[in-house]
Formats: sequence, C-alpha cells, structure tokens
Amino acid sequence: MFNTKFKNYRIYYNFLNALAKELTRFYYKKLDKPFTVINKNKRKGYDPVTLADREFEKFIRRKIKRRFPNHQVIGEEFGHKKTKSDYTWVIDPIDGTRSFIIGNPTWSNLIALNYKGRPVIGLANFPKLNKYYLNQTDKAAHVYDKGKKRKLTVNRKVSYSQMKVAGAFHGWLSLNKQKKIPKVLKLMQFPCFDALSYCHLCEGRIDVVLQCINQVWDIHPIIPIVKASGGFISTWKNEDAVKAGNIIVSANNSIHNKILKLLKPAL
Repeated sequence: MFNTKFKNYRIYYNFLNALAKELTRFYYKKLDKPFTVINKNKRKGYDPVTLADREFEKFIRRKIKRRFPNHQVIGEEFGHKKTKSDYTWVIDPIDGTRSFIIGNPTWSNLIALNYKGRPVIGLANFPKLNKYYLNQTDKAAHVYDKGKKRKLTVNRKVSYSQMKVAGAFHGWLSLNKQKKIPKVLKLMQFPCFDALSYCHLCEGRIDVVLQCINQVWDIHPIIPIVKASGGFISTWKNEDAVKAGNIIVSANNSIHNKILKLLKPAL
C-alpha cells in the first residue's frame, strides 16, 4: 500500500496518540478565547489566519523538536525546517480556519509523518468535537471519540446509485468549468467540512469527497488514514495525492473511476 519499507509505526503512533490529547488540552487552556483575524493574502482574495493557528504550530513544533530533533518539519505558518533526515513532519495547525473563526466545531489539527517523501502516519484531531482520527499501521486506523476507540472502515460495497457525495470547490472552479460537469454537481448532495469530510468517508458515513486546491499540509495527514481505512485517494487527474491540489477520495475503486471520468471536462 505504501512504497516504503517503513516499519517503526509504534514509536510515532504513540507520539501522535499522546499529542492529540495534548493539543485538545492546550486549546482549552490557552486558545479558547476571543481572537483577531488577519488576512495573509496581501493581494486580492481572503486567506485568514489567527493567533491560534500560529500558537498551535509552535506547540507542535516544540513537541517534535523535543522528541525528534533531527527530523524535518513543514508547517503552513512557519515554513520548512530542512535537515538530512528521511523523516518529515507536515503540519496544518488549524485546517478549516474559516470554520474556526465563525465558531463551527469542524476545524482540526492535521499532522503527517512522511518517510522518504511518503505519508505513513496521519493525525486529524478535532478539539471541539473531542475526537481524533489516527492510523496505527498501513492497514489499521481508528477514531477515538470521547475516549472510545473504533476501527475505521470505508463503505466498500456501496454502489454508484447509492453513494453519498460531498464536495467543495473553495472558489477555485470557475462557473464555466462547473457547467461542464453537471452530473457531478447533481451528485453533490451532502455538505463538505474540510478534513472532517475525509474522516467521515473513513467511517463509512459518506462515500465520495471532492475538494479543490488542497495544500500538502491539508492532504498528507489524510492520505495514510484513508488508505488504512480501505479508501482510494488521488488527484482529479488520477495522479498521486501526495502532489496535493484537487483531490478525490472514494470508498471503492469502481466509483472512484466513474467520478474521475465525470470530472474530466473540468480539468
């Protein structure tokens, strides 16, 4: 499933399992208070950030540095710390900053461990929901919901006619391109909540998720969780999802290929 000979899951799984709980405690102790919103986009557009985004990333980087001082780190807010290590941590301190700003509880902390460029372990932590998603190996992932642990499995047997599809274009897909994929638009009957939608697919709650303009820190933490849950993930061009960009996640290969075909006119 992964093109690496990565075997040291337990060390990093234990680290992330503890870090998920620490992040939630850190949020309620330090960051659950009024905040100011800053627009990072100096030109046209809106790319919000808050003090919480930056404080979460600092907190995560400190934990990684203390335990794995030689590892590389890539974070949305503070860039790339380069070393000669084969291990790279990829951090989105708050995935869903817009949700965070308006009080929607679906935002999360996303962290991936990459080995030789491949995401091997991913964490999606939802402090407001008191739950997190984490893969233990390349074949087993779990959701830890209010202290209870459940194994994640996609709805493998779902048919095209029964599937639930969620999608968000994030302002990227022009109206003209949307007009070229009317069948896809008609299928998108369920709301999309940033990384939580990918996680819901891993639980078997929905069956296809379509999102545009994912950055590496948006999608690298999700890749191992999806694959360990039995799901399929790629770009809209059916390329490796490690490249990020426009992403499709599906519960089985059959519906994945059908949606890819329907998306072609919009590429």
